[in-house]
Amino acid sequence: MPRENRIIYDFAVREFGYHRQEVLERMVTLARDIDPEVILVPSGADLHQDHAVVHQESLRAFRHLTILGYELPWNHITFPAQAFVVLREHHLRRKWAALTHYRSQVELARPYFSYEFIEAVARVRGVQVKSTYAEAFETIRVRI
Repeated sequence: MPRENRIIYDFAVREFGYHRQEVLERMVTLARDIDPEVILVPSGADLHQDHAVVHQESLRAFRHLTILGYELPWNHITFPAQAFVVLREHHLRRKWAALTHYRSQVELARPYFSYEFIEAVARVRGVQVKSTYAEAFETIRVRI
C-alpha cells in the first residue's frame, strides 16, 4: 500500500477506552473523506480492550456500510465464521509481510505470531469452504 494511503493514529495501547470519542470522530472523518464501501474491523468476539473499542465505534461511524469482523484467533473464545474469502498462497505471503510490520509483536515472538500459524488457520478455514486456504469473517452488516 502506498505510504500516502496509510493513516496511523497515536493512541496509547490499552487506553483506547479513555479516547473513545476521539476514536469515533476520526472514524467519522475517514468515512466522509475516503467514502469506503467495505469496512474490516476486529470481531465483536475479540477480547482485547482496544479492539473492542474499535469494533464498537466502527458500528457507529460506518453503520450504513458493509462491515465484516476479522478473526484474531488468539483473542477469541468463540468466532462466528459466517463469510469466507478464498485465498491463494501468495495472499498468505502478503498477509504475513504486512503483519511483520507490527514490530512489537515480532519482538515478543509469541507462538501465534508466525507464518506457520497464519497458514494453519487459513488451511482450517479453507477446509470449511472446500479450498486450500480461506479467511473467515464475522458478518456484521451487508449493504448490497
